[in-house]
Amino acid sequence: MPAPRRLALVATLIAASAAALAQLPQEAAIRKALGAHLAGMPKIDEVNRSPLPGLFEVRIGSDVFYTDAEGGYLVRGEIIDLKSRRNLTEERVNKLSAIDFASLPLKDALVWKTGSGARRIAVFADPNCGYCKRFERELTNVKDLTVYTFLLPILGGDSPQKSEAIWCAKDPAAAWRAWMVEGTAPPKLIGACKTSPVERNLELSRKHRVNGTPAIVFEDGTRIPGMLNATQLEKQLGASGGKS
Repeated sequence: MPAPRRLALVATLIAASAAALAQLPQEAAIRKALGAHLAGMPKIDEVNRSPLPGLFEVRIGSDVFYTDAEGGYLVRGEIIDLKSRRNLTEERVNKLSAIDFASLPLKDALVWKTGSGARRIAVFADPNCGYCKRFERELTNVKDLTVYTFLLPILGGDSPQKSEAIWCAKDPAAAWRAWMVEGTAPPKLIGACKTSPVERNLELSRKHRVNGTPAIVFEDGTRIPGMLNATQLEKQLGASGGKS
């Protein structure tokens, strides 16, 4: 490597190290101050400088807050770059909450498709969730889609029993669609369902902090909480790189 390039690299490394060291006391002070002010506050995963001078990002899981350099204030809101019209907070949260589609245990999901099924989404859904039922009807209007549904009975009542009965039906995907779209109750389960993935799905939801249904995951990792109509879903599929 030529001498000028070596010197430039060394200078860059020194500057980066200095910046990191300069932030360490600040990070420690912020953690200490917030811990003192907010008893029982969840563990802070990261403290980083935000795009705004004097404002620091505090990350707890996939939640993002902001604070001043002394940790005396806590701000819950969004930073929007008016020049580029980008919502920087939203971009950051989307990145933090993304789920690697390839890592999902698709063997634990119900599967059905429209047309060629060339495009794929995963959905966490509760059989007693009204918005899940509305979303399921909307899916019928989206072409060439494969849907992987992870049964997630988190609403209480008989959601666990329905989930087990649907999974252990002769045709689980058909039983799911019949219940969600047509209101036809799944056949009653006789005995235990030894193949049910419900407990694994609950653990998966805890791992990825999926706290509500429906929760939709696209192939590029984008996660959207709540239902979308067919038009909104088509738009997101396009934005996420889904083939049309």
